[in-house]
Amino acid sequence: MEYTWLGRTGLRVSPLCLGTMNFGEHTPPKDAFGIMDRALEHGLNFFDTANVYGGAGNRGRTEEILGEWLAQGGERREQVVLATKVYGGTSDRPNDSGLSARNIKLSCEASLRRLKTDHIDLYQMHHVHRDTPWEEIWQAMEQLVREGKVIYIGSSNFAGWNIVQANEAARRRNFLGLVSEQSLYNLMSRTIELEVLPACEEYGLGVIPYSPLGGGMLGGVLQRASEGRRAGEGVEQRVNENRDRLEAYEDCCRDLGEEPANVALAWLLSNPVVTAPIIGPRTREQLDAAIRATEIELSPETLERLDEIFPGPGGPAPEAYAW
Repeated sequence: MEYTWLGRTGLRVSPLCLGTMNFGEHTPPKDAFGIMDRALEHGLNFFDTANVYGGAGNRGRTEEILGEWLAQGGERREQVVLATKVYGGTSDRPNDSGLSARNIKLSCEASLRRLKTDHIDLYQMHHVHRDTPWEEIWQAMEQLVREGKVIYIGSSNFAGWNIVQANEAARRRNFLGLVSEQSLYNLMSRTIELEVLPACEEYGLGVIPYSPLGGGMLGGVLQRASEGRRAGEGVEQRVNENRDRLEAYEDCCRDLGEEPANVALAWLLSNPVVTAPIIGPRTREQLDAAIRATEIELSPETLERLDEIFPGPGGPAPEAYAW
């Protein structure tokens, strides 16, 4: 496994990030343990979760499963770069969500208890909170860093100008600020190329794409349908709306001799601003298959063909829409 830098930091992470959103809701603990052990066998050292994962009425369960796995020892915690998130609440109380200093402190301590660890490597703001001033947010984050409970701070679902706001406010405080942005990004969803990617590149943030397979659309959905595997009504509607593009995409993948899911991941990895796409395997077999993506190098001709099938916004703003 060849490791990459997390943004402008000196921290090295695997080029794929293990997403754990399914753990507890769709994947039982025993299977989740097997997936995480297999991830370490492959050299994947970057694990992502959130304080609200676990399913409706069971928020926090995913962190608990990770904590139970880490508590087994065997240097599991020492091998893992552990990322979690703050913003959403695990209760309906008015102060148990958002990015107030109070919620940042209490949410971090609750995550540490569930994760059974003394520190979080990457603490990510799950969404921008426009009602809380940056001075308050950074004061709370700085305190967590001083106490050794958090090492790095990241964002998720931020607009480009939110990244600028956050890092300029951190700079005024002589604080490192954001080192990563976790955002929706795949061949079918390329909006972040307008503003977010340029902001990340300018400020040295590593981009961590989630939903790299477009909710399954880029994972060979037409091939699965031809094999008799049925999808939900919502998926079938999306397939029908995008059938021409999906047919062209899967034809391209067949010409390459590669699985569609791995081509979609390799396309993201071809972008130097991307640190590690998040994969969310439900089984060890799915994890094993995804490793192939780190070995695929797409030619300029293939990248051009993919751009023709799934046109982006035209590059960064304002050139994408102005002279």
